Amino acid sequence: MPKSKSKTKKEETSDSDSGPEDRGPAKKQKKSEDNSWDLGKNRFVKLSEFKGKWYVNIREFYEADGDLKPGKKGIMLTMEQWQKFKGIVDDVDEAIKRNV
Repeated sequence: MPKSKSKTKKEETSDSDSGPEDRGPAKKQKKSEDNSWDLGKNRFVKLSEFKGKWYVNIREFYEADGDLKPGKKGIMLTMEQWQKFKGIVDDVDEAIKRNV
């Protein structure tokens, strides 16, 4: 049968009055909403950076606790995909005019 070890807590002392140190990485400040465009009905186009790359995010948002949060419905386009999309917008627009 193993012997039980008594655990003793070391008393922590500090000469500093600065409070606890932050051990994690610094939180990023949210950028201004300059890179956000409202499409109506809680749908937005946003330009965002993730892991050093830029994306165009077209997404539905929902309201929770007074804040708008991103939902599952949406698409995040790379810059390459965004350029291709911009190149076909006129063709899509013409197809809409012919069919709708």
